[in-house]
Amino acid sequence: MIFYVAFDDTDTIDCGRGTGKLARWFADELPVGCEQKMVVRQQLLHSPDIPMTSHNSSLCCIVEAPDESYREILIEKGIAHIINHFFEGSDPGFCVASENDDLSALVAFGILCTGTKTTQAEAKEAAKGVHLSGHGGTNDGIIGATAAIGLTYLGDSGRIVEYADIRELPQITTAAELRKRGIHLLSTNRHAEFISDDHLIDNQLSLRPHLWAKRLVVPVIAIGNDTWQTIAIKKEYVFETEELTK
Repeated sequence: MIFYVAFDDTDTIDCGRGTGKLARWFADELPVGCEQKMVVRQQLLHSPDIPMTSHNSSLCCIVEAPDESYREILIEKGIAHIINHFFEGSDPGFCVASENDDLSALVAFGILCTGTKTTQAEAKEAAKGVHLSGHGGTNDGIIGATAAIGLTYLGDSGRIVEYADIRELPQITTAAELRKRGIHLLSTNRHAEFISDDHLIDNQLSLRPHLWAKRLVVPVIAIGNDTWQTIAIKKEYVFETEELTK
């Protein structure tokens, strides 16, 4: 069965690493019989009104476990993982749910968090029936952790930051190599041509599929004969201030 294990706000602006690494490292803490299938980064509302380390994102680990009895040990190990790796000055939050839980309230809350500033009270209300806990500072991380599970379960947003061997693949691969890994290719060209297995894909040294319709999808654009390139680029956020707009 599938468990969703989410982390948020375990880092500080100058600590040298983000919550993404902490979430990826959780694979090393899993009990025997469990496997971390992927780690999904979810982007929440980016606004000067929301306290955040940098981008207001949160992470959800999708963990396959033999059965429901693994819930408590995943919770225990997740909390221990935060205690071992979070940085003082952060506001860690942690949430765990399974595919058998009613996640409708978490889905609605996750969607809300992508466009609205929300509160810890709203997160706690949405997470009734699943595990939700804070582990330092203001505990504001419970908001992002709750939202990460809802959005990941919904399956229509998020960037995959850990999956199979995507971090070890060379810059140029064939479409067939990606399809073998369950990664779907989406042509963003106007005519949306089919991408043949022997076509070459340039991942720009950062292959990070999107979660779309609960599938792993890589949008690409044609850059030459039978050659494609990923289109994702790092987004830099700039807040406009009164001074800048004068």
